[in-house]
Amino acid sequence: MTNSGGTDGADKKVVAGILGILLGAFGVHKFYLGYTNEGIIMLLVCLIGGTVTCGIGAAVVGVIGLVEGILYLTKSDEEFVSTYVTGRKPWF
Repeated sequence: MTNSGGTDGADKKVVAGILGILLGAFGVHKFYLGYTNEGIIMLLVCLIGGTVTCGIGAAVVGVIGLVEGILYLTKSDEEFVSTYVTGRKPWF
């Protein structure tokens, strides 16, 4: 089944982008896209690494989530799907 744009998975772009911007430090956007291992890494770095490094770990993964969210939203539907849905590129 395809959406109005004709590209399977393009409907995930906006939600993943917003999740990356708002909750990126917790890896929520990774879980949403099906990247469970990467989501767990971001979550652990945020929660455990943030405590050990006095918040620096949380800040770093927060910036990564923000950048990824912006990247998701600025890509065309076709590019988003080929990179993150079909191509399964987990980082940036």
